[in-house]
Amino acid sequence: MDYNKYIDHTLLKADASIAAIKKLCAEAKEYDFASVCVNPGFVKLCAEELNGTDVKVCTVVGFPLGATSTESKVFETKQAVKDGATEIDMVINVSRLKDGDDEYVLEEIRKIRKACKGNVLKVIIETCLLTDEEKIRVCKLAKKAKATFVKTSTGFSTGGATVHDVKLMRKAVGKKMGVKASGGVRTAEDFLAMIKAGATRVGASAGIAIMSELK
Repeated sequence: MDYNKYIDHTLLKADASIAAIKKLCAEAKEYDFASVCVNPGFVKLCAEELNGTDVKVCTVVGFPLGATSTESKVFETKQAVKDGATEIDMVINVSRLKDGDDEYVLEEIRKIRKACKGNVLKVIIETCLLTDEEKIRVCKLAKKAKATFVKTSTGFSTGGATVHDVKLMRKAVGKKMGVKASGGVRTAEDFLAMIKAGATRVGASAGIAIMSELK
């Protein structure tokens, strides 16, 4: 298996330097990871650094709380695509989901998918803040809105990916839709457990350590 192609090589820290982002891109090229996942301000740089490779540029929208307006998220998405991102990881409006406003959540995902212009859209549901019933509900909404993936976590809330959540999400979306496990996946053991549970992509800052262990 090409385990490297499961990994979104991630650096989303607020204090990430340009040098650190360039290093992230160089590592992603060396290991031929699926993508680098960075904040929107670094998309242009990463697109330049990764030009001519098949490593994708992934960025985050409405990150990390998901509490910005739909209009802001749509604008962020359009700008990111213009700058060279081909994968968008958006955060849902958690409050609206918890308040039972499924229509709002569905429409927001639809609008962002449209702004993606055919690029990959991953919907971050922030599992640590949801009940199992809410997780299932939002996964079905993301599938209905024709998102490409559902994703567990931002890595900036109270918890990250768990095997339980990945299994639950996989069951909710069926066999064909992507499931991304993100947050706290640090070892080869964690990584393999997520794939066994149904993840088709893993977001990790420990991608190189994981690959070294797998060897």
